Amino acid sequence: MVLGKVKSLTISFDCLNDSNVPVYSSGDTVSGRVSLEVTGEIRVKSLKIHARGHAKVRWTESRNAGSNTAYTQNYTEEVEYFNHKDILIGHERDDDNSEEGLHTIHSGRHEYAFSFELPQTPLATSFEGRHGSVRYWVKAELHRPWFLPVKLKKEFTVFEHIDINTPSLLSPQAGTKEKTLCCWFCTSGPISLSAKIERKGYTPGESIQIFAEIENCSSRMVVPKATIYQTQAFYAKGKMKEVRQLVANLRGESLSSGKTETWNGKQLKIPPVSPSILDCSIIRVEYSLMVYVDIPGAMDLFLNLPLVIGTIPLHPFGSRTSSVSSQGSMNMNWLGLTLPERPEAPPSYAEVVTEEQRQSSLAPLGACDDFERALPGPLFAYIQEFRFLPPPLYSEIDPNPDQPTDEIPSCPS
Repeated sequence: MVLGKVKSLTISFDCLNDSNVPVYSSGDTVSGRVSLEVTGEIRVKSLKIHARGHAKVRWTESRNAGSNTAYTQNYTEEVEYFNHKDILIGHERDDDNSEEGLHTIHSGRHEYAFSFELPQTPLATSFEGRHGSVRYWVKAELHRPWFLPVKLKKEFTVFEHIDINTPSLLSPQAGTKEKTLCCWFCTSGPISLSAKIERKGYTPGESIQIFAEIENCSSRMVVPKATIYQTQAFYAKGKMKEVRQLVANLRGESLSSGKTETWNGKQLKIPPVSPSILDCSIIRVEYSLMVYVDIPGAMDLFLNLPLVIGTIPLHPFGSRTSSVSSQGSMNMNWLGLTLPERPEAPPSYAEVVTEEQRQSSLAPLGACDDFERALPGPLFAYIQEFRFLPPPLYSEIDPNPDQPTDEIPSCPS
């Protein structure tokens, strides 16, 4: 009898999106198929799948303990999000070469479906960092008597969604700093920097509009710049390892002494980057926008504005609300933009409801006879009488102010 051979073992996922990429979120059902192709006939003890998701951190540090002694300290930590096992063919025991309970698989291609649910609790977004990672995968194992197991692992992506349409991520971010340069006994004028962005939350592909004002009263030539940084923080055994990477940057015009530069919405585009990871106990991925002044021969003057990179982009309504609110706040601050025009008064009552409509509405409607009989007489008369009464007259001046004043109150910046 000629024994058959395993030609291929593959794993495929039933994707939830049109891009044919296996991407899931907490609470989703992960389903797919294990495909087994054999030539000839084979006998199998079991075909299993093992699905797992975990975050893992690992780095080493070398330490000196004297002139001739050195040792290496390993730092590792792991968080498991789920661990699922299932048997597609056969039985649990596969550690012997018994011929009992074997399953015969004939020549050809065979598919075996699998399915499991991700936990409802928040999961960390898939991530690959310098000292740690967050990974999710499915592994298939084929066990046969007298043969080594055939194993295959395939990863899938998990996104823990971050909706940037939340109020905390729609709030503007701003800051102001000043620096005075000193050289021996001489002191030059200050360098001042003010910067503001419309909101804290963005998604990859968006452009951050930077509003900034840089004033150079020093004797040196300076250059305003802006960068986006990603900060990876890894935690293990009470220690932290941090890695900062440059994501995007831009450069302004050089400023000589006494010059000022204003950025009125200078754009810095966010490239394709992984979302922020904020809920994992051993890995954090954070972002920040640094607006700074490059000062030759001295420490740079910089402002750090925190960012959150999300997965759910800004809704049109949220965009309009954010734009209006940020525009209003910016119009009244140091950027010096003009105040918006006063709103037009609403149309008069006569332009909306004619006298004939109002008079006809006061007469009881035939379709409302049953409703009239069901209500007490005075209540129904009240509804009919006030159905088309005009609203109060529009006025841009409060007719009953708390206290008289001739000045418009100043708005906080």
